[in-house]
Amino acid sequence: MLDGVVSRLREEARETGERRLLVLAGEPDRTRSLAADALDAAAVDPADATLIAPEPVLDCDHLPPERSAELLGRTRDAVVLDLHAACGPNVIGRAVGAVDGGGLLILSTPSLDDWPDRRDEFDAGLAAPPAEVSAVTGHFRRRLVETLRVHPGIAIVDADEERVERDGLTHPAPRLPREPVPEAGTRRFPDAVYAACLTADQANAVEALEALDAEGSAVVVEADRGRGKSSAAGLAAGALALAGRDVLVTAPAYRNAAEVLARARERLADADALVDVDDPETPHELRAPEGRVRFRRAVEAVDLPGDPDAVIVDEAAALPVHLLADFLDAPAVAFATTVHGYEGAGRGFSVRFRDRLAESDFEVTETRLAEPIRYAAGDPVEVWAFRALLLDAGPPVDTLVTDATPETVEYERLAPADLLADEHLLREAFGLLVLAHYRTEPDDLARVLDAPNVTVRALLHDGHVVSVALLAREGSLDAETRAEMYDGGRIRGNMLPDVLTTQLRDESAGIPVGQRVLRIATHHAARSRGLGSRLLAEIRAEFEDSVDWLGVGYGATPDLLDFWAENGYRPVHLSTTRNDESGEYSALMLDPASEAGRDLFERHADQFLSRIGGVLADPLADLDPDVARATLDALDRTVDPELDDWEWRHVASAAFGPGLFDAAPESYRRLTLTYFASDVDLGLSAREERLLVAKPLQGRPWDAVANRLDYHSTAGAMRALGDALEPIVDEFGPAAARTEADRYR
Repeated sequence: MLDGVVSRLREEARETGERRLLVLAGEPDRTRSLAADALDAAAVDPADATLIAPEPVLDCDHLPPERSAELLGRTRDAVVLDLHAACGPNVIGRAVGAVDGGGLLILSTPSLDDWPDRRDEFDAGLAAPPAEVSAVTGHFRRRLVETLRVHPGIAIVDADEERVERDGLTHPAPRLPREPVPEAGTRRFPDAVYAACLTADQANAVEALEALDAEGSAVVVEADRGRGKSSAAGLAAGALALAGRDVLVTAPAYRNAAEVLARARERLADADALVDVDDPETPHELRAPEGRVRFRRAVEAVDLPGDPDAVIVDEAAALPVHLLADFLDAPAVAFATTVHGYEGAGRGFSVRFRDRLAESDFEVTETRLAEPIRYAAGDPVEVWAFRALLLDAGPPVDTLVTDATPETVEYERLAPADLLADEHLLREAFGLLVLAHYRTEPDDLARVLDAPNVTVRALLHDGHVVSVALLAREGSLDAETRAEMYDGGRIRGNMLPDVLTTQLRDESAGIPVGQRVLRIATHHAARSRGLGSRLLAEIRAEFEDSVDWLGVGYGATPDLLDFWAENGYRPVHLSTTRNDESGEYSALMLDPASEAGRDLFERHADQFLSRIGGVLADPLADLDPDVARATLDALDRTVDPELDDWEWRHVASAAFGPGLFDAAPESYRRLTLTYFASDVDLGLSAREERLLVAKPLQGRPWDAVANRLDYHSTAGAMRALGDALEPIVDEFGPAAARTEADRYR
């Protein structure tokens, strides 16, 4: 029974260069046994197959689901994905992406009829306390099963009944051959580089990347997965190194750019120009006689270590905009981005970063790879994955929302049932959420549809989603859970109570209940009109009588801090470590909605003010002064600097006379905090405020302050600090300060 289905499925996949999907549904032991039979029937070499499952039950390469990201960048003849223990959308996406043309993806699943109503380990991760796993719905799996039953190229076998429900055959018409790679013309790279290209698209991308040989050039390479963009970047990197250039390759992590380094290595080796380097300090570095290709993670590469001649940013869509902008300081730069990927969406890159690139001094070249390399165009498994995981979800087209204003929109609660009933609405809402965060993933689709503490709110313009927010209900935790958290236990889905409890040692922080804004996004064609603020105001109006607080946590930038402060949110914490991938410090902010919420906010705002001076002087000494300014400005609190008369005399004499900052730095720190926390406008320039952050608050050395803020000397920076302190002393100083100041006026 199975041999015939699999052999025909495999034969059609090979003839077309496409992939096929085989679903084995039933009891675990039976589906796993049939998976082994299917690999035999398809004549798959065990060395070319990978099993993703908790245990290595098949005779082939094995990866547990939590390590499935290791498949990214790899190509397999067959992947068997066991979904009995957990149905993780991210894992499904990675499995699909690893299967080569002519290959098989085999899913081992529970009975399709029963599967949506079963709860598994992935569901347990969606159940944020106090909710139980029984509160998790099965909407994502119900939709997944529906797509499996209707999409072409998918065979379904009932393993328990030994019955073939679908044979998965598409009987396609004969295909036209690939467009040949164009002959060499006036290209600058060697002919051998283009001989290594597999499609005309890839050759065109490599030719576009020739521009990196000249300063002032920027190249954007866009593609869906499997189109060979990373290989094109690697071929170009190798060619540049052969020409004596120093090429810095970067990405969120090495695995994202491994293909770039692999292709560069091949190019250098084929040219007999690969210099062996055995240096544990540079494990990801390839050297040619005069050039080199080296990798650094994005958060390490933004400072352009070693002054490279060119930078290649792979998986650019998975990086936040501010990091991408830092690479515009390179002499030449390329951004390779996945348009519809498992780790970030190119749409966010194109909407949020392209303007900055266009406004730069670079001459920009753009190219796009459309033709798949690992499998044929129109591959039915890719089409299925795009729909099932919403990899190609996007917001409505610009013309549908261009006229949207706060007065023309309607506030809506988008319940999972509403989203499932309207595919266009689901795609628009999720497409905007993809734009809101550099790491929105397929797992987030399941979270939207199934997590009991997650809800979606949106503004609709003529029925189209123009602004959307993803909310998570947190708190209301029992004493046992709070004690576990206080002792260091991690509690799912309660980020704000978790940080306030574990890091800030407030065991009662988990008692009040709140709504945390996980994501918020407004359509790019309708930004800067107050729609995001309107959405937050509607959310507050809806929840203010049913929760104690509204909150948010995000990678802190000056613009975001200003946005949240304008909408009533106030900071209670800045993380003391950077996010490994974004390079940002995180800000936590609260907007109290009840007496219990105000008690929570007040004690943590007071503690934040007490802590932040010392924190800025030590773990946050490298914080961007503009982020510190925006954070402290958002406090909007009356603070007594609590300076004794002798301290006021010190401060006043440094501002108006011969006093020295270094004699009493703590006094200046407390006074500076008082200034920033108040809402008094004393007319200080941005540069003067940066100086107040860098020296009194962060305690940076005078020479570093002068260099960072472009003062011509340390003496000039010292005089500037005194000038900045004058209006602060006048505003907040008592009689002792005024008396001292009057001596020098």
